[in-house]
Amino acid sequence: MLFAAASIMAVFMGIAAVFVRQKAAKRPLTMAKIIIPPVMMSTGALMYIFPYFRLTPFEIMEATVMGLLFSIVLILTTRYEEKGGELYVKQSRMFPVILVVLLALRIIMKTILSMSISPGEIGGMFFLLAFVMIVIWRLSMFIHLQAFKKQQINEARPRS
Repeated sequence: MLFAAASIMAVFMGIAAVFVRQKAAKRPLTMAKIIIPPVMMSTGALMYIFPYFRLTPFEIMEATVMGLLFSIVLILTTRYEEKGGELYVKQSRMFPVILVVLLALRIIMKTILSMSISPGEIGGMFFLLAFVMIVIWRLSMFIHLQAFKKQQINEARPRS
């Protein structure tokens, strides 16, 4: 029952993420928009204070590797466009599809892992997976924004 409720909640959060991303794509990319989500999300790491959520080194490695793999999908499908001297994340028709696939993979993994790992450890693993995924993706966005700013400076500099 609890597993079904958590899965349904994850679906609603995924749908909300699609709408939030569509709205965010209408505003230019800024340093604050890149940095704030991982910083705010990092407060969730306080869960590890409680032994119920703590992970073994192997579980940490598994969650980190999966987060890395999922972030690669996000990085490869994120496109940027310049409008009026600002950098925007281009809306992708694939984003909702990718989100659904990642959500389905998460539910499948959760189903398999729940047979041998406690719910607290699963929660800790999925938080770590999501955090690693978001941090790496946002780092990629930061690199793109810095390169864009550097390009603008170089183009504005007079040639001699």
